[in-house]
Parts: sequence; C-alpha cells; structure tokens
Amino acid sequence: MMKLNIISRNGETKAIEAEEGVTLMEAIRNSGFDEMLALCGGCCSCSTCQIYIDDKQIALLEPMQSDEDDLLDSSDHRQSNSRLACQVVLKAEMAGLNAIIAPED
Repeated sequence: MMKLNIISRNGETKAIEAEEGVTLMEAIRNSGFDEMLALCGGCCSCSTCQIYIDDKQIALLEPMQSDEDDLLDSSDHRQSNSRLACQVVLKAEMAGLNAIIAPED
C-alpha cells in the first residue's frame, strides 16, 4: 500500500492509502471523497474526475493520451497540471503523490 495526499474542494487534506495498479479515481472514491463523481465509471468519457497534480510530481505520470486531452479541453477549470484521475494508474514510485480535486464544471 502507498500513501497519497488528496485535497478536497474545500481545501481539506486527507492522507489515503491505495494499492499499486488501481486508478487514482478508484483510490479517491474508495477513500470516501463523495465529490469525486466519476460519472462514467472510469471510461474516460466524462471528465468529472479531474484533478490537479503537484507540478513537481506530474512527471511521475504516464503521458496524457489524446482522448483525455480532448475531454479536459471541455473543462472551464483546466490547468497545466490537470489530469483525469481515471487515467492515472498508480505505481509504486507515485507514493506521496499530492492531488487536488478540481472544481465541478
């Protein structure tokens, strides 16, 4: 299990534990963050699991694919460090990752 730091929309930081191989979306939802809507269930078709990754840690993630990029383009809250949590598969080197749940569109 690895520890991750998740910041809710109201600014509360919560350390969560997750297993390698699950998506960040699953880890956040399984840890009780109701604001992680993930309406499509992780199929990369809705962008309701947008997060902001700490700029110093973004290089730990796999490169963004075009479908994720297109979905994020439709968000009013996209930033340079935006990702869809359903597209971030957790790996051991991501332990300590800091992520902020983006505002709802």
